[in-house]
Amino acid sequence: MSALSKAKGFKKSKSGTYLSIATTAFGAIGVIKQAKKARTEQDTLQLVDAVVSAAAIVTGLAILYRELKRLGDDDVLLG
Repeated sequence: MSALSKAKGFKKSKSGTYLSIATTAFGAIGVIKQAKKARTEQDTLQLVDAVVSAAAIVTGLAILYRELKRLGDDDVLLG
């Protein structure tokens, strides 16, 4: 298997899924900051935006977790 084909399969691997989970979870930091700022400024519209963004992050993490469970032992990078 060439390095290029391994790189293409990275997104469908356990390692790629873990990286996606970490990246998505890291995005939660920005949403938390946005929510805190909206609360201190009492900006309802920004707070609603933060809640919707948080829901998107939770949904994304759930989908990635399901994909991780579905991968099981079928890791493309391991062979």
